[in-house]
Amino acid sequence: ISKDILYLVYILLVTLLTDTFAYFTGYFIGKHKLCEKISPKKTWEGAVGGTIVGAGIAAAFYMVVINPSINPFVIIGISLLLSILGQFGDLFFSSIKRHYGIKDYSQIFPGHGGILDRFDSIIFVVLAFIIVLGII
Repeated sequence: ISKDILYLVYILLVTLLTDTFAYFTGYFIGKHKLCEKISPKKTWEGAVGGTIVGAGIAAAFYMVVINPSINPFVIIGISLLLSILGQFGDLFFSSIKRHYGIKDYSQIFPGHGGILDRFDSIIFVVLAFIIVLGII
């Protein structure tokens, strides 16, 4: 498998696992709203839970599959950064939707924000990962 495909899997793991586990953590234990005006259901607990799980699993994948010789602290730090930036991207695009009075980008996944909602976080993560690859 090419390294580019493995990088894509890593980016998807960071983004999708962060998003998924932020939802579940927030749903089950979330009490403190993160940014109620932009995204009323997001909580600090969800953000932290999503970051820990998403970054942790993605970093483990990177260390086992992509580059076993990488310094674990470096890839954990990068994964944490990407996870947080992904959540920032999600909030950024949510603020744009709020500004223009759009609840969902489409109705393919009703109540979910639409199919493009899955890409809100990925846009920020991909850009940051490209910059990180240029540095490391």
